[in-house]
Amino acid sequence: MKPVNKKQMDKSRSVLGRDTVEMLLRVHDDALWILENLGVGCKQPQIQEAFRKFEADGLAVVYDDRIYVTAELVQRCLDTAPGLDGFFVPMNSFFIGGTAPYVFNDNGGGGVNGSRIPTPEDAVRIAKTAEKNRVVAGMGRGIKLKDEAEQMSIMAKYCSKPIYFAITSDRALNRACEIYRERKDIMIVFCVTRPPLEVNENFSDHFVKVAKAGLPLFISAMPMAGISAPYCYNGVLSMTHAEVLFGICTAQLLNPGVTCIHAGYPTIADPRIEYNPNYGLASFSFLNILMSHLNLMLDLPTFQSAGTTHEKFPTERAYADARMGQAICLKYGFHMIRHPFAFLRYLIDFSFEKLEKSIRLAEEVRPEDAPEISIPVYDERGMESIKRNRLSMYMEDPLTTANIGKVFVN
Repeated sequence: MKPVNKKQMDKSRSVLGRDTVEMLLRVHDDALWILENLGVGCKQPQIQEAFRKFEADGLAVVYDDRIYVTAELVQRCLDTAPGLDGFFVPMNSFFIGGTAPYVFNDNGGGGVNGSRIPTPEDAVRIAKTAEKNRVVAGMGRGIKLKDEAEQMSIMAKYCSKPIYFAITSDRALNRACEIYRERKDIMIVFCVTRPPLEVNENFSDHFVKVAKAGLPLFISAMPMAGISAPYCYNGVLSMTHAEVLFGICTAQLLNPGVTCIHAGYPTIADPRIEYNPNYGLASFSFLNILMSHLNLMLDLPTFQSAGTTHEKFPTERAYADARMGQAICLKYGFHMIRHPFAFLRYLIDFSFEKLEKSIRLAEEVRPEDAPEISIPVYDERGMESIKRNRLSMYMEDPLTTANIGKVFVN
């Protein structure tokens, strides 16, 4: 199965090289193998029924609360998913995004102990910041308020640019539908799956409701290389892509033609910090750029993560990380990027000081500021690792131990 956007394929070849584009095409094929042979665990009855309708034609199998999807059915679903033409966010768009549970105390202290719980006033401040800064193309929540409906109302009131938010209640869904009737440039974020290849049943009922309501779906997934995915570029990309493709297929079967945004962001477990995610690596930003190039070649709106940091405080290193990630994005091209401004380690703390300074950096940064990166090609061991581990974890996998210090390092 080959991508359909030939113009984007040529563009990707010009910045990544033919071998790396070939790697991305093989990532797509590997993701199709994962869906057909490993499947996705799912107990949600309406999702099961949506796929069960295709069993008689041999396009899907629902067995023992696991859904297996053929490449042909995936292609049918991609054919009904709206592409990039007419999508409401232009290329190369930085967003204020993410959902931090805490606001960093920029006047002293930090981390959970030195931070505070977000307030509606914080949400207003974020929305106004997004609205007034040209380099900010739109916004997600940034912080997490207890009242979803209140937060989305604040965002819609103070920011006229595209916005995205979560829905976990019928009240929030009703408010989102009201906003959608007034403006079409909203996206509803769902992390539909969790490792290992399982539907996140905490959100599955509302995912079905949102898909049927016809609201644009922002489908996220974040397999972690070295934990829940192989420890190489194409391995973690394949697992991420498979999970999001499942979400796209589910949405298209429930409501053909509903807008789906591929928001998979492959993540890296760093053995040097006890296999915690390291968002400050240049390779993390570049890994997400590779994900976006594959999706653009598939003619899918795509929303990744870059420009983040592993710093606990808004240090000079944190700003250098933001600048580096932003420059990598500009050098290679992208569609939409979240997390490039305000977040600190593990995306837990939202810093207003970092938000403002990183926005200034984005106004000045140039593609030439990007560091040199070793461009990856296809590693056969990635798929071998998936076939070997199947639904198991990857910390002790031979590929993980063999690649420590050799890939994903700055």
